[in-house]
Amino acid sequence: MSDEGMSDEGMSDEGMAGGPELHPLLAPLRFLLGRWEGAGVVGYPTIESSQFGQELEFSHNGKPYLYYVSRSWALEQDGTIGRPLAMETGFWRPQEDGLLEVILAHASGITEIYLGQITGTRIEMATDAVVRTATAQDVTAGKRLYGLIGLDLGYAYDMAAVGQPLQSHLSAQLKRVSSGIEHN
Repeated sequence: MSDEGMSDEGMSDEGMAGGPELHPLLAPLRFLLGRWEGAGVVGYPTIESSQFGQELEFSHNGKPYLYYVSRSWALEQDGTIGRPLAMETGFWRPQEDGLLEVILAHASGITEIYLGQITGTRIEMATDAVVRTATAQDVTAGKRLYGLIGLDLGYAYDMAAVGQPLQSHLSAQLKRVSSGIEHN
């Protein structure tokens, strides 16, 4: 393939290996595609700060959205994997004007709708709605920032929950371990 079909990240426009072509609306989010792994720090006034490991995966099926899965686990002091922590899954729906709609469902009984803005390889978004089951933690708002730090994916999540105002909850830096995009 010639360089004409390659993005700045050196990924082809032909989609996942043997998969469908990337929908044109997904072009601003192409930098997210693939599986990412790394570590971060979690803390909040109601919990003790600690380190965690995480895996994120962004995929597509040719439709105008990414599907997303995240799982995290505690990291022991020696760096080994500890108990499972959180899981979330959802859909990232870019709009023609650079706006972004994200729907996330958490295994803990929380569903969030985020509205955000894509600016290059930076995404800022805040909750438009948070819905909880009767047994879910009392989360009332969230704000997320995602972006490339060199070749790594960094993100930060601020949360308002259990009577606390919106404030830093966790951040991580992840390395791409598979692209989800065919390389030529």
